[in-house]
Amino acid sequence: MKFKAALLAAALAGVAITATPSSAEEVFNAPVATRQADESGLQTAIFAGGCFWGIEAIFSHTRGVQSAVSGYHGGTQQQASYSLVSSGVTGHAEAVKVVYDPSVVRYDQLLQILFSVGADPTLLNRQGPDHGTQYRSAIVPMNAEQRAVAQAYLAQMGRSGVWDRPIVVAIENPRAFYEAEEYHQDFSLRNPTNPYIRRWDAPKVEALREEFPQLYRSTFRTG
Repeated sequence: MKFKAALLAAALAGVAITATPSSAEEVFNAPVATRQADESGLQTAIFAGGCFWGIEAIFSHTRGVQSAVSGYHGGTQQQASYSLVSSGVTGHAEAVKVVYDPSVVRYDQLLQILFSVGADPTLLNRQGPDHGTQYRSAIVPMNAEQRAVAQAYLAQMGRSGVWDRPIVVAIENPRAFYEAEEYHQDFSLRNPTNPYIRRWDAPKVEALREEFPQLYRSTFRTG
């Protein structure tokens, strides 16, 4: 599933979009909207973009990601269960907590990946066949630097002219993240022939390989 990755990457990089780059790789060395050169050590990010199976699979195949864990963000601990979250009334979103090495993959690159191959940022409370507030797209900045990057990213994406509809991605304040049930973890790795995985999530991983070859990892990072 591809969402105009090259133009989207150009929008984030802050470069003038006068022509379509031949590949996303061409803009990776361009200056990013907000400098992140001072990052050191492992960092944590939380993203929501529809069903967490596919988002976890994408980041598990991304170089520099140390772990990608499916879970729930936005509601209470008492309501952090799949049966309740699926009702759409808990305030939780299906989300993925990503621990990454910023010396290998930057936060803005994770955002590029998320909205290039993972989730359509113009869809409100739905992705693919899934509908409800639990499937909303959201960025959860864990610090001021991530928030600045996320704000610049969304603003530039909105100005880019790449999308025919408004960007509806929310920036949410961090709350407790609750890991999903064990059977949800590494779901695409454990269930490669599952019809949902084959139809909706395997194409996202393939798009990651094609659009971001320098950040794609063939092995699946578990945990």
